[in-house]
Amino acid sequence: MGWLFYTDRRVKTYADEKAEIARLCTFETDTRKTVLLKASKLGSTWYAALRLTNIDGAPVEDRTYVTDADGSITFGAVFLTRYDEGCWGYKDMEESAGPVESRAPLSLLALLSELKDPDSYAHAWRQRCRDWAAIPDYDEGDKIKLAAPVTLTDGSTCQIVTATHYRRGGQKRRCYRIEETGGLVRLSKASLAGSELLGSAKSEASPVLAEFFAGNDS
Repeated sequence: MGWLFYTDRRVKTYADEKAEIARLCTFETDTRKTVLLKASKLGSTWYAALRLTNIDGAPVEDRTYVTDADGSITFGAVFLTRYDEGCWGYKDMEESAGPVESRAPLSLLALLSELKDPDSYAHAWRQRCRDWAAIPDYDEGDKIKLAAPVTLTDGSTCQIVTATHYRRGGQKRRCYRIEETGGLVRLSKASLAGSELLGSAKSEASPVLAEFFAGNDS
């Protein structure tokens, strides 16, 4: 399915988008109905969990999903969205269609029905979402070894960095100090996949703080 844009410009805000996603995910035919269980937006992409049931109460039979105990199935959907000259538009796809965007939160994945085929597009999509969620969110001062060297715009590379920040427009922005040169670099979250924490800032602050944090982590 291609993109669909609303030329009446009735969708303008986050609340408008959320209400429209809920409307799109809620429908009923003579035999089946679908309701939205959860919707979450990351960037310009909406992720949704939709529960499908039969009107007559009979268990839903599906080639992709294992029927849940209540006779329903719950599947994931992805809505790509963007504004074009003030008009909001979307492109939707079900998880088994192989969507590229894969950042659905774990709380949404937990609602989905089990899959019959471990080699399906949906299974691969869910795993990519889990891999994204597993990328660490490092604290200020943490020393990190990237899974592989990152090539910078000047052709140099870096692999060991320390989480820090810089200020722009009165706001703190995350960046990383390069171990070899002391220079600062912005890194995408994806580049932190598989990285290793070499030293934690909170545990190295002082013996007293180290003991405190160790107690909180247990």
